[in-house]
Amino acid sequence: MIKMVETLQHKFLLPSGKGMTVLDVMKFCYSLSETEVLVLIALTGPKTVEDLEQELKLSKAAVTRSLNKLLELDLVKRTKETGNRPGRPRYIYLRQNELLNKIMNDVEICAKNMVELTKSQLLSGLTGIETGTALS
Repeated sequence: MIKMVETLQHKFLLPSGKGMTVLDVMKFCYSLSETEVLVLIALTGPKTVEDLEQELKLSKAAVTRSLNKLLELDLVKRTKETGNRPGRPRYIYLRQNELLNKIMNDVEICAKNMVELTKSQLLSGLTGIETGTALS
């Protein structure tokens, strides 16, 4: 887990000089928490909630919440564990196929939308300033 956290700390600099990490990008584009990103990264293969609990030293509730959010965003998938065990079914969680491509595509869309929004809002605002009709 320490290595995962260290990986998330690599920064690139914004024009303001502020450093931004992949964690910041995932938080921004997907509204993910650090725990949710750690769970996603930890899914290097098929794992149960219990596997993730032990590996990440997190509570079952935290892992389950994270997995549910990742499922909602279609970043992971789950299948029922096969076997004839009595009681509640156990699930196996996996990253979605082509996850990196999905994330890269989503980040590109996010960046494109930010550029378009910034451009349109600044353009209308600057035009208003130049003509004296800008909103206060």
